[in-house]
Amino acid sequence: MKPRLVFSPRYEVAGMTGHVFATRKFSLTANSLEETAVLVEPAEPSREDILLAHDETWTEKVMSGRMTEEDISRLELPFSPALSRAHRLAVGGTLLAARHALECGVGLHCGGGAHHAFRDHGEGYCALNDIAIAVLKLRKEGRIRRAAVVDLDAHQGNGTASIFAGDPGAFTFSMHQADIYPEKKERSTLDIELRAGTADAEYYDRLCRGLKAVMGFKPELVIYQAGVDVWENDSLGGLKLTERGVLDRDMAVREACLLHHVPVVVTLGGGYGPTPEDTARLHARTLRRFAGIF
Repeated sequence: MKPRLVFSPRYEVAGMTGHVFATRKFSLTANSLEETAVLVEPAEPSREDILLAHDETWTEKVMSGRMTEEDISRLELPFSPALSRAHRLAVGGTLLAARHALECGVGLHCGGGAHHAFRDHGEGYCALNDIAIAVLKLRKEGRIRRAAVVDLDAHQGNGTASIFAGDPGAFTFSMHQADIYPEKKERSTLDIELRAGTADAEYYDRLCRGLKAVMGFKPELVIYQAGVDVWENDSLGGLKLTERGVLDRDMAVREACLLHHVPVVVTLGGGYGPTPEDTARLHARTLRRFAGIF
């Protein structure tokens, strides 16, 4: 049986040609996996679902598309109704993938990972924190009590860390480059900061130690933010993982979840390669590795 891959063609937003955040990568990634997986389109979350992680004012701004200049500057995206819909659908996508994970061990989302979205604002291309909403929704339903976020994007998951600060039912692990965006870091449950130029061997060693701490929390669900901006040719990161190093990273997360019998959700996160095709190739390799759980 083919695994399910959650994806909406509406993740690709017109009018963003030339922007470093190339939404075309989502379609490119999904198209390359059509023979490997069954594509499943998500529904939008309810307003009540969004309010689990965001306040009333920010929720209204995102849903209505009415942003101030300051909001748009912080978000760093040309906000539009289509972009608002894409971000809302991505929330639904991570939630649906999380339900798949609880059913069969893995949920694959060709999107999501908006870890810079805070309770009261968005930033860094992230309007709604799909990771936090999915965890809080499943906890509200009584499906899980304890969840862990494994965030291996090159940039710290500051929004996720902030939303879950002081929450005993969540373990947030972010391993990221220390000297890049966001300038002000939040405190995750566990932060591992890396110097620019960190390559495969050191990265893998430190990751394995971090994953040991995550599994010591005994989560009932892991959401993996699998940003590929750790790749050595990424335009916004300074880490030096080879393509093999990115693959080994993914396999370390996969094997840890399998060993400890923890369902895992994969979200794409960041990736800013020389071309959208380069980025999509790396994202597709990550999703294929986790599809192998089937």
